[in-house]
Amino acid sequence: MSRARMVIVLVMLTVLAVTLTGAFLTRGVMADLPFLQARKGSWTGAYVPLGIVDQRPWQTAATLAALAQSAEEKKLARDAERLADHEVDQAFSQSLRQASLAEPKLTDKALASQKRANELQETVRNDEARIAALSAAAGAKSAGTISNGSDLEIAKAQLGLDQAELADSIEDLARESGDQRLKLQQELAARQAAMKQYKDRASEDDGQTAVISAEQYRTLAQQLSTWRSLRNRKQLIAQAEQLAKDDVAALTADREKLRAEAASLAAKPVRESDSERIERLQRISTQQNILSILNDRLGAQQQLVGLYGRWGQQVELQQKIVIHLILQSLAFIAAICIMVILAGWGLQLALEKIVHDSRQKQTLKTVLNLGTQLVGLFLILLIIFGVPRQMPTILGLVTAGLTVVFQDFILAFCGWFVLMGPNGVRVRDWVEIDGVGGEVVQLGLFRTWLLETGNWTAHGHPTGRRVSFLNGYAIRGKYFNFSTVGQWMWDEIKVSVPPGTSIHLLLKSIYEATVKITEADAKRAEAEWKRVTHEEGSPQFSAMPSVNLRPAGAGVDIVIRYITRAGVRVETRNRLFAVIVELMQGESKEDRSLAPLTPQGPPDRAFMR
Repeated sequence: MSRARMVIVLVMLTVLAVTLTGAFLTRGVMADLPFLQARKGSWTGAYVPLGIVDQRPWQTAATLAALAQSAEEKKLARDAERLADHEVDQAFSQSLRQASLAEPKLTDKALASQKRANELQETVRNDEARIAALSAAAGAKSAGTISNGSDLEIAKAQLGLDQAELADSIEDLARESGDQRLKLQQELAARQAAMKQYKDRASEDDGQTAVISAEQYRTLAQQLSTWRSLRNRKQLIAQAEQLAKDDVAALTADREKLRAEAASLAAKPVRESDSERIERLQRISTQQNILSILNDRLGAQQQLVGLYGRWGQQVELQQKIVIHLILQSLAFIAAICIMVILAGWGLQLALEKIVHDSRQKQTLKTVLNLGTQLVGLFLILLIIFGVPRQMPTILGLVTAGLTVVFQDFILAFCGWFVLMGPNGVRVRDWVEIDGVGGEVVQLGLFRTWLLETGNWTAHGHPTGRRVSFLNGYAIRGKYFNFSTVGQWMWDEIKVSVPPGTSIHLLLKSIYEATVKITEADAKRAEAEWKRVTHEEGSPQFSAMPSVNLRPAGAGVDIVIRYITRAGVRVETRNRLFAVIVELMQGESKEDRSLAPLTPQGPPDRAFMR
């Protein structure tokens, strides 16, 4: 194992040890879930009240209730909504009583509005009395009907107009005098209508407990997202708790101030009329009611502080559960990385013992490393993102797309296995691929590299060009391998014989010399051909040389064909040239004349075997 891999294994082992230790230390959070323990926590939100009464407690509780996930959180959310609703109702009651104690500011416009309102009230009473009289008179008649233009209908229409004008006058009077009771009544009516709709929409679904709901977070991505959501919710709950604490402090200050005012009113003046005494006692009674409401609101806010605290502790507990799951997922990822590295190392060790060819060994190492890493990456992606939905459809589309895009590389990869077979190609083989011939210098997983050469029999020398082919030619095309075990090849020599030379004796001598020189190569070639074709007995192909005659312009040509190995081709040619020259010189010394010989049979037919 290399040093880099040793370092990676040590780092992954450290990560695995740390995550397993953390998961062990947090194992208790999956079992210990105190639902209703009094623990302190926190929340609040920035809310600007739009009306006279501050409805922030209810707004805060309703907003947080929508974020509750587990059954424990939803129960705490319902309790918070109940307390906040009660606190806001008491705030309305307190505001209405305080508005009744406030002395109106009777400016000139207010006095005019008050006078106009009193006149309209008197007018409305007169209209109601007139309608009552007309109705009694109409009921006393046993016959006849009242038409649309009758006095009763006119009186009712006039009453409606007067009542609308009275309502406008009362609003003008309240606005000019600073009386908030009418506006408070409108806000209270709007709140009651909104609360009725909210309660109608409220769901009674308690959801699942924290442990059961945590089972749905199976992937690391879901766990991290849930952890962030819980962290944000905990911050909101902390703000809500702080808001409730601020309200407790404000209500406490209001209570002390109201107690001081009540104590000053309780002190009996030296001189006091009966009407003044009655008014003072009424104010004292109203302030006592307000003080009682303040105590009730203060208690509700204090309960909200404690409830938000417990809610924050519950969210923190759920956060620990999610952290426990995250540590488990990280431990699985670290274990997969270690297994991938060790599996790759073990397969390479086995490969060293099984495969001895260095080229095959290097290629198989690359394939094994790539395969183990892809398997490890696939398992890690499953842990992070889980099994995708519509898996068969996704796999089909991805496979089809990859097949279209990488079809050449897929064929090249499959062709590599063909080339590695017994009838494939090896380094230093002489091959021809797509019309390009050359010697194989490298055979990779996807490509074959050739050192280009010329024609085998005429120009068997490198051109200096390095040619690359994708290995797909082994499947969808054809290639020629001119290299057998001994790399046999047919070579040819052509000798021009001048007129007057004894052809028959020269042909016999050349044939015997060629057979003698190439006898060993011919026997080995026939033996290899027999082994390749799996034939019984003698092979159909003969490796014996041939000597033929061909007409020429000034005489005849002797064509000699023989089998030889590519490595000793030049040496064999030189030996044959030397023998032929010697034979021809011997014939010229004897000065023998011979009539021209007419070749028998086709030009390429062997003269002797």
